Amino acid sequence: MTKQYILGISALYHDSAAALIIDGNIIAAAQEERFTRIKHDPSFPHNAIEYCLNTAQIELEDIDAIVFYDKPLLKFERLLETYLAHSPRGFRSFARAMPIWLKEKLYFKPLLRRECRALVHRRRAHTDNTSIEAQIAKEKTPVIPVLGFSEHHLSHAASAFYPSPFQRAAVLCLDGVGEWATSSAWIGEKAGGSGSPSTTATATSPTSQRLTPLWEIHFPHSLGLLYSAFTYYCGFKVNAGEYKLMGLAPYGKPVYAEFIYRHLIDVKEDGSFSLNMQYFAYPAGEVMVTEAFCELFEGDALAHDAPVTQKQKDLAASIQIVIEEIVLKIAQHIHASTGCEYLCLAGGVALNCVANGRLLRDGPFKDIWIQPAAGDAGGALGAALEYAYQLGDKRTETPDMQHAYLGPEYSVEQALAACTEWGVTYTQLAHEAIFTHTAQLAADGHVIGWFQGRMEFGPRALGHRSIIGDPRSSSMQSVMNLKIKQRESFRPFAPAVLQEHAAQWFALDTPSPYMLLVADVIGPKSVPAITHVDNSARIQTVAPEQVYFYPLIQAFYELTGVPMLINTSFNVRGEPPVCSPNDAIRCFLATDMDYVVIGDVVLNKTDMPATAIAKAKEVTFAKD
Repeated sequence: MTKQYILGISALYHDSAAALIIDGNIIAAAQEERFTRIKHDPSFPHNAIEYCLNTAQIELEDIDAIVFYDKPLLKFERLLETYLAHSPRGFRSFARAMPIWLKEKLYFKPLLRRECRALVHRRRAHTDNTSIEAQIAKEKTPVIPVLGFSEHHLSHAASAFYPSPFQRAAVLCLDGVGEWATSSAWIGEKAGGSGSPSTTATATSPTSQRLTPLWEIHFPHSLGLLYSAFTYYCGFKVNAGEYKLMGLAPYGKPVYAEFIYRHLIDVKEDGSFSLNMQYFAYPAGEVMVTEAFCELFEGDALAHDAPVTQKQKDLAASIQIVIEEIVLKIAQHIHASTGCEYLCLAGGVALNCVANGRLLRDGPFKDIWIQPAAGDAGGALGAALEYAYQLGDKRTETPDMQHAYLGPEYSVEQALAACTEWGVTYTQLAHEAIFTHTAQLAADGHVIGWFQGRMEFGPRALGHRSIIGDPRSSSMQSVMNLKIKQRESFRPFAPAVLQEHAAQWFALDTPSPYMLLVADVIGPKSVPAITHVDNSARIQTVAPEQVYFYPLIQAFYELTGVPMLINTSFNVRGEPPVCSPNDAIRCFLATDMDYVVIGDVVLNKTDMPATAIAKAKEVTFAKD
């Protein structure tokens, strides 16, 4: 029996990505930004698709179906209706949006066919060592796979439920907006399951794998856009600065929370909500909030990246607590109405790890599972999975998503080639020595770039494209923020902790492998570098199966008695995490990082030539 290959794609809005599944098994997934080095790159994911094909050692003609993560016609319908409803306000925004819609987004199927043909021509030209033009001239029209379209929130729901360990679960999707839906609830059921992760499926027909919709809330009423409105008002970039707002919240007091409930949002007992749209300009405007919003909060929006004041800290604390309370209320209603004991989450709001931590701690569910690529990138994976399960093919399985290491991997030879390209010296250690050596460097107070194995899928670095440091250091947070990450000093860092020790150090009794849960620090020793101002931490638990990260933390534990390391993404401000050894060396040279470890290859900053450092800084910070 031939294998079934399905390729999922998200593109043209933000965080474009591609994901490949074979007989229901997740084989590869990556965001386009990692290859182009453009943060949140929305362009068609040529590089991500090529990576997926190369990983499976197949060509595009071998793919059975390509599935897009939403329905452009429905999205265009919402766009037109919204602009008409707000006419003539918003005409400039409308005029700017129409050309790309009429050229690309509205006619996505022809665009997809055109891009697929171009990809086939390019790959064949590379194989035959000829030009693309020669391939076009000589070849017959390539066979293009079946093209399918999922709905945006269905893609989110599928990405959350099918890879989860649960046989039956409620599914909650909260984001900015898809086609029309901004919030949706579902029941997910796998073959023969009663809900428990330990339940073994007894049926074999994939037709029993299904997601049943329960309800939706439609645009313009959106928790994601409400949070983004405050992100904008506090001087951060929408669709990028929401993490900053969440990190800023513990420095303030929720003094505006009741004010928000009174003026901005009406929340019912079941968690359903509606926004008072006189305060929001995003439906048809070029900004997020209206003048009435600014008058309500007594001042204009803070300029982008201007220094924050106590007002912004209090606003961040207020909207954070409001979001947490609404999410909790929604979850309680879903639990009461479905009887499900488990919950799966996806959508951009599911990346709010503080809300997730509260939902786990105070909510009614036994356990929750969050898609690590909860935003639009994960929609590519969900679209492929949903299509596979709806085909009714008995080859389709329902494996748990055991890890998020679904991106490219690089060989020692490629690492050494990158060293040669940059003209830098290096030391190559035996593999069994690399963990103790690096742990000692961390214990000595050095900041280290850690590049191993396959790249992570999703926004979090999980120990394969990470910058690591000593959590015991009282100065490490400011050093890494200002000198390495070059970002705001209030931004917290996450601990990566050995799973079996997590409960001794944090008020968390469940694994958190994707760094999507926040809990209080309760450890026996002081770890100031990962302890936020409110005594919390965003936790990654690391299991022995993580063969590149667990031995490193274990070695640090043996040296120091502390079973954790600081873990932050391997990048500088304004860039996505590194993908290749070349990216890693450039980032290392351009910052005040002390060492970088790429596989078994170690680079020491004191040995680096000044010319290489200057070149790396010029390339990295040219955009500034």
